[in-house]
Order: sequence, then structure tokens, then C-alpha cells
Amino acid sequence: MMNPMSLAQRLLRKKPISLFAEQAAEQRGAELGRSITLFQLTMLGVGATVGTGIFFVLAEQVPTAGPAVLVSFLIAGFAAGLTALCYAEMSSMIPVAGSSYSYAYATMGEGVAFLVAACLVLEYGVSAGAVAVGWSEYLHNLIFVTTGLELPRALLHAPLVAEGYTLHRGGDGLINLPAAFLVFLCCLLLMRGARESARANAIMVMVKLAVLALFIVLAFTAFDSGNLVPFAPHGFAGISAAAGSIFFTFIGLDAVSTAGDEVQNPRRNLPLAIILALFIVIGFYLLVALAALGAQPQGMFGGQEAGLAVILQNVTGSPIPAVILSAGAVISVFSVTLVVLYGQTRILFAMSRDGLLPPVFSRVNAHTRVPAVNTVIVSCFVGAIAAFLPADILWDLTSMGTLTAFTVVSLGVIILRYRSPEAPRGFRVPLFPVLPILSILCCLYLISSLPMIVFRMTAIWLILAAAFYLLYASRRSVLEGRDAGSGLRGKGQPGE
Repeated sequence: MMNPMSLAQRLLRKKPISLFAEQAAEQRGAELGRSITLFQLTMLGVGATVGTGIFFVLAEQVPTAGPAVLVSFLIAGFAAGLTALCYAEMSSMIPVAGSSYSYAYATMGEGVAFLVAACLVLEYGVSAGAVAVGWSEYLHNLIFVTTGLELPRALLHAPLVAEGYTLHRGGDGLINLPAAFLVFLCCLLLMRGARESARANAIMVMVKLAVLALFIVLAFTAFDSGNLVPFAPHGFAGISAAAGSIFFTFIGLDAVSTAGDEVQNPRRNLPLAIILALFIVIGFYLLVALAALGAQPQGMFGGQEAGLAVILQNVTGSPIPAVILSAGAVISVFSVTLVVLYGQTRILFAMSRDGLLPPVFSRVNAHTRVPAVNTVIVSCFVGAIAAFLPADILWDLTSMGTLTAFTVVSLGVIILRYRSPEAPRGFRVPLFPVLPILSILCCLYLISSLPMIVFRMTAIWLILAAAFYLLYASRRSVLEGRDAGSGLRGKGQPGE
């Protein structure tokens, strides 16, 4: 008779790397299809990153850091670059869906993996809702400058407002209808299949980059170095606070690794796509931010809706470039929401396949090869966030989730180098262990700069996640019967 496993044994049991391959073999015919190319995968990373930040974040962070927000971008980009190298190694070792959740499961145990997954669910769900709210602003601006019509405020704003990170009924909004409609459109596209979604995203990303290049060229014609003075009005405290909030925009690096089950030649293409996406993202961020800061006094950024379009209209004196940029922003943010929703569904898919969520989340449609019910559930959840919650309470929560995931991945690289040194790797982090340690320290520093209310809200979310794990997930894990039957008792090592 098998002895029941203790809670500590359940929390510490690890999923062997070999089991990922076994699961894929067992699901032959019902697995996700490998149809995403290197170019499409790189565009997934760019699509989930460029647009999330640069179209919205300047209005939020220039008042915090001043023109020194450029330094904030560099700090966040440096930390993201270190983490990108760690993601590249982990994804080449464990090329499966689930991103940092799967990596934590293989290195730190089921308990840590579940909490990391909870952070990722918060990160992806919250950010998709917040980005959809920003899309609504650009869509309204596009309609206004092209037709002169203004949509009713009751259909453009959430019924809840945030003051001091507390929510209450206020304002004249009933529902943010365009934001909810965007989520609905993304859901329809994702239901058609991963190949179709990746192809559509790649087209939208190329349009987005072309529009941002237009903005850079036109904004630099009005560049005034005097707008960069004072450069850091709030000192390094403002710079670091902005860097912590900006970091959420690098969610695209994690989104790339959620496609592990659907990318062609994953051991090669996953690390390549992560690194290529990082270089493209940082380059565009710095150029757009510098052009915008030079073209407009820093005092005008605070609270500015559809900011880049407004800057172009002021610079050129013509509505045409602003119309082009607003149209590009509408397309751009569509691609961001699409990729973030995609990443959310694949994380839940991986958790369900491991028994930690109900089976409905890993049920794959035989025709489209996508987790259809999973996609509908996620879209309804995100659509509700976009329709009824204001964006300003959501950004920092996204940064917390992103930084937590990045810290776990960097730590996982160190653990697997010592625990499974001979495991096949398509990429190795250089200067080991210095770079992974630097990545962890950078992420922890940026976490420390986030507002205390974010820690409280994250703690509440993790307590709820822990309760769900104890009451449901821990006894339904695929490792429950496996470990009890083999006597592993949580001692399983990656790669065995």
C-alpha cells in the first residue's frame, strides 16, 4: 500500500525534462501543431513588446523621470537583455509551452512553479486588459481626426476609477466598449489557428515598425535639445521608479517562450527569436522616446492620450501624419493584445496538461489544433478587465509579474547548469554564472522600486493561488501517481 505524500514532498517534486517529451509523445495527434517559423516567432516577441510600451508609457513615465526616462529604458533594457540570454538557454533545453512556469517546474519544484504560473496569469491577463484600454483611446482619436465624430464617453470609459490604487464607482463611463470589442476580435483570430494568428501578427508588426519609423523621421525635424532640460528633475529615484514600471513592456520575451510547442526547430529558433526581438525592441524604444522628448516639452506628456499622434499633429501642423500614426497604433496594439492573449492560453494549456488546472484548458480542437475552450475563457476574463477597469491601476501589476518570471528563469539557468550539466542545450549563457546572477540582481532591484500597494495586491493574488493549489491542484498533478508509484517522493531530478 502506498503511503500518502506530504505537502512538502508535493511542493518540492520536480518535473523531469524527459517527461515533457513523454507527454508530447502520448498526446500525438492531439498536440499543438508546429507551424510557427523563426521570423513569425521573432515578430511575436516584437508584437507583444513594441506598442505595449512606446505608444502609452511616455505619458505615464515622463512625469516620473523627465527626459531621463531614456536612462530608464536603458536600465530596463539591460536587465531584459541579461534575462533574454537566460531565456535563450532555458528555451533551448525545454522547448515546450508554458514559459517560465515549465522552467520552474523542472528546476525548483511544483510549488514554486504554480506560484510563478499565478504571476504569469496575472501578468498576461492584466496587461492584455490594460493594452486594450489604450487601444480604445487611439481608436477614438483616429475616428475623431478622420470624421470629426466623438463617441459617447459612457462607451469609452470604465465605470470604475482608481484613486490611490483604490477602486470606486465614478466618472461618466458605463463600459469601455471598444476595448472589449478588441479582445473579442483577437479571440476570433486565435480560434482560427496558431499559423493564421502568427501570420496576421507578423503583418501587423511590420506595419507598426513602418509607422514608428515615420514618427521618428518627422519628430526629429522638430527636435529641440532645450526640451531635454532639466534632464532628471526627480533624480535617480525617478529614473529607477520609471524603469521598474517600464519593465512590463518586455513581456514579449516571455511571450516568445510560450510558443515552445508550436514553433519549428524549437531548440534553435526559440533562443534566436528571443535575442533578435530584444535588439529590435530596444532600438525602437530609444529612438521613438528620444524623438518624442525632443519634439515636445516634458510638461506636456502627463495624462496625454494618444500622445504620439498628438505630437505629430503639433509638429507637422497637418492631421494626415497623425491619422497615419493613429491607424498604425490601432493595428499595433491589436497585435500586442493578440500575442498576450496567445501567451496566456498557452500557459494555462501547460498547467492543465500537468494536471494543475481542469482538463478543459488543455483540450485541443482537432481541426484548428488550438485550445479553443481555453481561448474563450481567457478572452471573457480579459474582456471584462478591459471593459470595466481603468488602465492606471494595471501597469505596475504587470511589471511585478514580468520581473518575477524573469528572476525565476535566471535562477533556473544556474540550477540546471549544476544539476544537469550534460543536458543538451542549443544555446549557453556566456560568462556563467556572472550574467545570470546580474540578471537576478537587476530584476530584484526593479521589483524593489515598485509601489508598496503592488506588493500587497500581488500577495493577495498569490494567497488565493496557494489556496487553489492546496485544495485542487496538488492532488491532481500528473506527478502524483507517478511519484507515489515510483518512490520518487519529490526527489526527481531534471533530465532523469
